[in-house]
Amino acid sequence: MTDISAAPPVDADDHTLAAWLAQVAGARLLEVRAQGLEGRALKDAGDAAAQAVLAQLLAEHRPADAVLSEEAKDDKLRLEADRVWIIDPLDGTREFSEPPRDDWAVHVALWERHADGAEGPGGAGDLTACAVAQPALGEVFTTGRPPVVPARTAPRPRIAVSRSRPPEFVHALAAELDAELVPMGSAGVKVLSVARDLTDAYVHAGGQYEWDSAAPVGVARAAGLFTSRVDGSPLRYNQDEVYLPDLIVCRPELAEQIVAFTRAHGVG
Repeated sequence: MTDISAAPPVDADDHTLAAWLAQVAGARLLEVRAQGLEGRALKDAGDAAAQAVLAQLLAEHRPADAVLSEEAKDDKLRLEADRVWIIDPLDGTREFSEPPRDDWAVHVALWERHADGAEGPGGAGDLTACAVAQPALGEVFTTGRPPVVPARTAPRPRIAVSRSRPPEFVHALAAELDAELVPMGSAGVKVLSVARDLTDAYVHAGGQYEWDSAAPVGVARAAGLFTSRVDGSPLRYNQDEVYLPDLIVCRPELAEQIVAFTRAHGVG
């Protein structure tokens, strides 16, 4: 079993810690996946195991920080905190329960309040250190060493969409851009697919929460990608209402055209 008593790298900064946390939780999830469970039992075991790992390690290594997690009760004291970890212990639970699929992830993000107390584009604070692990690929993407986005290799734009419920508007957007749709799981995997030149954009308006996008958006920003709400406004985190239903992540050269389309069609 994964040894979660091991210490993170010596003098780990927040970027390094976020990557280490995602990696350790991912290793634990691979162990759970190998236990022979199936269906709902596997989903529940994965959610519980990854939450337990991340909760314990954050309590040990950043005990003064608040935590917002999909798998834990929302403690509103986080709204007064200067540092809040926003985590999704297992993003893409469905894909996790369907071995050997690899399109599931672990999200670890740190939100920090602006030191001067001023309101910025991200509100009173913003994402600072983020990591997304894709354990089945053995990869961790982090703001500490942001992905280098390759030059676009596809002749037509590619849009990442949900395997099971792509929003209706995305078909019209694809026609507008002369783009092809690429189905995949996990919101984090979709966002990172843009950084990896597997797609060129991810446009979502079907409903999400802060933990679905915080870590991947942080990594995408560090990699130089465009991120926003579908109306072009900034994505804000550590809000009282954690429902954050829509987002755009894309190559910068596609941003103006995509935002113009979503605004014109009342998406969101």
